[in-house]
Amino acid sequence: MGMAGSYRNDRARSPLRLVFMGTPAFAVPALERLAADGHELVAVYTQPDKPAGRGRAVAASPVKERALTLGLAVRQPPTLRRPQEVESLQALAPQAIVVAAYGKLLPPEVLAVPPLGCLNIHPSLLPRHRGPAPVAAALLAGDPTTGVTIMLLDAGMDTGPILMQREVAIGPEETAGALAGRLARLGADLLAEALVRWAAGQLRPQPQDASLATVSRRLAKEEGELDWARPAPELARQVRALQPWPGTYTRWQGRVLKVLEARAWPELASPGPGVVWERNAACLVGTGDGCLELHTIQLEGRRPVSAAEFLRGQPSFREARLGS
Repeated sequence: MGMAGSYRNDRARSPLRLVFMGTPAFAVPALERLAADGHELVAVYTQPDKPAGRGRAVAASPVKERALTLGLAVRQPPTLRRPQEVESLQALAPQAIVVAAYGKLLPPEVLAVPPLGCLNIHPSLLPRHRGPAPVAAALLAGDPTTGVTIMLLDAGMDTGPILMQREVAIGPEETAGALAGRLARLGADLLAEALVRWAAGQLRPQPQDASLATVSRRLAKEEGELDWARPAPELARQVRALQPWPGTYTRWQGRVLKVLEARAWPELASPGPGVVWERNAACLVGTGDGCLELHTIQLEGRRPVSAAEFLRGQPSFREARLGS
């Protein structure tokens, strides 16, 4: 998408004055690419430090950590809606603001600051899978392809006009974590091209077709529980879509059993939802339609192991019924 024309990496001769806004690991490749391409990054905005991990120690975001190693100025305002924050941003005089999973919608006063607008990297082919969890949504839906969109932000949630898009196939065993990493790298490359072409007047923003829009929802930990009455392919997609977070799990003998890797066998007859059985050394669980083969699992308080190893150490797991 966007006007035809050759792309030349000529930023070294005409670097742009930019503000970068991002928070998680997904945004780091784009930040690194902008720095490597010689753009003038006058500030990096990221969400405030917050407790993380089992010890709940206060931790910096991946973007903050990388920005500091690059010697960039970091700002972490709790909100961008205060007049003094808008004035502070205006004083930086950026030509454009680049946004990658910043974590908050930008208010109209911020959107109006840069003359080239606010360019956002979104890991889906908009208008499909707007919202906070587009990678997981693509996997849950069983989409064969997804991609990256470079768009101009407006006041809505992922509703702005599109500058460029690039499509990729989703691997049959690809998890959300692996796919997000691949899309982050693709997004950094596409952003590099879009920035130069947009600044040179070589792109025409294309409005989204709202009638084709779907909206992803923010993931919650309880969404990881496996409902064995559902078909095996849906459960396999759930396992992939929720890795690494929030993860998928079931219950066995009152304990949480995490399912880290699994594969669907829809052609196999199910012995009943949640019923475990062994077939040719494979650990299978019956579903509402077909069977789910468990590859890697983790019992509460234990380390992750292969399902075959778990069967050897827990003979009572054979013919168990999961989910209770």
